[in-house]
Amino acid sequence: MKLIFAGTPEFAAAALAALIEAGHEIALVLTQPDRPAGRGMKLKMSPVKTLALEHGLPVAQPLTLKTPEAQALVCDVGAEVMVVAAYGLILPQAVLDIPPRGCLNIHASLLPRWRGAAPIQRALLAGDAQTGITIMQMDAGLDTGDMLLVRPLRIDPEETAASLHDRLAEAGAAAIVEALANLQSLTPVKQPDEGVTYATKLVKEEARVDWLQPASVVARAIRAYNPVPGAHATLGGETLKLWHAVSCEGAGEPGRVLRADAEGMVVACGVGAVRITCLQAPGGRRLAAREFVAGRPGLEGARFDAGGG
Repeated sequence: MKLIFAGTPEFAAAALAALIEAGHEIALVLTQPDRPAGRGMKLKMSPVKTLALEHGLPVAQPLTLKTPEAQALVCDVGAEVMVVAAYGLILPQAVLDIPPRGCLNIHASLLPRWRGAAPIQRALLAGDAQTGITIMQMDAGLDTGDMLLVRPLRIDPEETAASLHDRLAEAGAAAIVEALANLQSLTPVKQPDEGVTYATKLVKEEARVDWLQPASVVARAIRAYNPVPGAHATLGGETLKLWHAVSCEGAGEPGRVLRADAEGMVVACGVGAVRITCLQAPGGRRLAAREFVAGRPGLEGARFDAGGG
């Protein structure tokens, strides 16, 4: 099938790779403009652009799809379908109307739950037991289109956003290949009016650990913000990145380090405690908690700043 693919990050690159492997003709790849990244702030290509160029696919990086020039670019390709995955630009109705078989979106949630920008992290923060992939026929609303294919995925008890992202990317890639192979026989299903939630964009400020919260909430937040924006908390004047934690037994002043040993750093919360198993000091690398603790005697009894908003 002749396709246009629109996407930007690794999640989208997994789907593009699967479509190439399945033998589809990718007539055009749309992706976000190169952005400054890293300490040197050099321009960096998106994962989708990198993959597309490796396969010799034509790439365009318009700032918007609202101009006549950008819309003509899409129209002139003559693709049957546009596949969209975490593209980052709004598709106006004029673009949605161009492909004769529509625009299909790979969305990382079980719609209508977690419409919007950060469905993976919001599902983890909420303590959802499952999430999944929805292949959706796009319309002009925010993730409101009819559902063509739904693939549920269980959320593991110690899941991070990083691990869940990778599993969903793999599931999304398989689902879009399946959807395109069966496009004529798929029946669009309207999303229910009940159960609508919105996955608002992540901001760095919300990732500051609030030790006054129950341990289950704190542990989920630490895992949900791994890798972006990274949960952080201040201990002894240092702002540490916390990458993984689980709930455990313990009680004390919120933020107080109850134990620091080879099994991790146990910190009291508003209710219960969390065991931090992976963390990072400023300018350092990620360390298993046993390594971190071994190099810092006297942690037990120290107290993190309370944090929160």
